[in-house]
Amino acid sequence: MMDPVGFVREVGMRFQFSAEQLAFQQQVEGFLSDNLPATTAAKVRNGGSVSKDELTEWTRILNAQGWAAPNWPVEYGGTGWNLTYRHIFDVVCRKFHAPALSGFGFNMVGPAIIKYGSEAQKAEFLPKIRNADLWFCQGYSEPQAGSDLASVRTRADRDGDHYLINGSKIWTSGAEIADWIFCLVRTNSDVQQQKGISFLLFDMTSPGVTVKPLFAFNGKRLWNQVFFEDVRVPLSQRLGDEDRGWTVAKSLLGDERLMVSRVAENRRILANLRETLEYELQRGVSSLDEMPKTINELDIRLQALEATSLRILTAFDSGGDVGAEPSMLKLKGSELVQAQDEALFAMIDYLVLPLDSATGGESVTPAWAEFIASGRYHHRGFTIAGGSSEVQHNIIAKQVLGL
Repeated sequence: MMDPVGFVREVGMRFQFSAEQLAFQQQVEGFLSDNLPATTAAKVRNGGSVSKDELTEWTRILNAQGWAAPNWPVEYGGTGWNLTYRHIFDVVCRKFHAPALSGFGFNMVGPAIIKYGSEAQKAEFLPKIRNADLWFCQGYSEPQAGSDLASVRTRADRDGDHYLINGSKIWTSGAEIADWIFCLVRTNSDVQQQKGISFLLFDMTSPGVTVKPLFAFNGKRLWNQVFFEDVRVPLSQRLGDEDRGWTVAKSLLGDERLMVSRVAENRRILANLRETLEYELQRGVSSLDEMPKTINELDIRLQALEATSLRILTAFDSGGDVGAEPSMLKLKGSELVQAQDEALFAMIDYLVLPLDSATGGESVTPAWAEFIASGRYHHRGFTIAGGSSEVQHNIIAKQVLGL
């Protein structure tokens, strides 16, 4: 049952926003219409890569408006929006093809600094993150510690008022453009694994840091392996207490665990589906008789996902607690992205070739069609990253069914 505040009212599987929420939605739409750079939006729309300079430009536009960090407290430059308003903002941004800001800075290390950082650390890092003056990457996974992060072996040994860092991190997205890294390191091997980890922040240009690229099947650099050899890091750049970094790392989830339904991403793909169907019908393709039905069924699934997501967000905003609901949203949202990808891929068929005109081929298709294949394969990871579907099923089984 919906909360008495009445932020969201469901009508069957549909819902209505309050007058205040509709006014906010219109405000965001007007701002994006007037301020989002057209070239950047076109790249996002067509599935292309947005450069660091372009993302920096957009971040600073949002920061000037006070909207760069919706999930931060107001005193640190946040908006004060509840989760429902943040959902509206996210959906509108996707609708206008605005690029997502750096999740490592805004959703991960920023909130960690707010919660565990000293006043000096907050003053040093938060304004720079908010204005894209400082870019972070994440140093978590290691060759022998992926899903089991408590097994990290990268060591941080004390040397006076510094740590000496030795080891490596892998699958480090954005390390080639990051200014700093937030990193889980082993500071104590004589205690339980989780109790011997510390959380450090340090400069990627420090002597002893080496970044080597890792390429995807399509030749694009998506990840890196980062090596540390006697990297000196001041003790003052530790976040939280020594050997308590596991607590900091877990806290990064926060209420972000509720923003996992991928409603905005699903809306974007659904719009692509409708546009692609219209394009194919204009070309005279006659083998798509079932596609309108398929798209309508996917739309119904999306409406159900969004209604459920908004119900949960509204309950949380009103002081309610959540259990297995984030796992349900993550599971259904990720699976819906993949189902829509399959429909899109089946409809466009051979027109996805060449995969990317940047590889040297001359595309004969609409710009957005070139990236359908690469998007489809990238989205396969949605049911793995952030907790695989098998993990989500186990959480639901334990918390809902008591198994």
